[in-house]
Amino acid sequence: MFGLGTWEIVTLVVIALLVFGPEKLPQAAAQAGRTLRNLRRMANNAKEDLRAGLGPEFADFDPADLNPKNFVRRHLFEDDDDLDRRKNVVVTREPDPKPELAYGEIPPYDHEAT
Repeated sequence: MFGLGTWEIVTLVVIALLVFGPEKLPQAAAQAGRTLRNLRRMANNAKEDLRAGLGPEFADFDPADLNPKNFVRRHLFEDDDDLDRRKNVVVTREPDPKPELAYGEIPPYDHEAT
């Protein structure tokens, strides 16, 4: 749960009891739950407004892709073939225009390149 261990949760409960007292703690917990629910609803509404504003071209847009960690993972660490397969795009690769060298054949030498 949020990366917290047992002792951290117990410590937070004890601090909450000291700050709010046993009488007001249930009210504070209920208010925190309502606030969290309202924040989640506002975030979902903002996400839907963003999708509606972008139009049908960005129907598969996910705001989580803008997270730098996800962005780097998606664009640097995944193969292009995996991304194309995921999007159901058929990619045709052109054959290599240079023929392969036969065994023992000397490759051409470019004087201007060296």
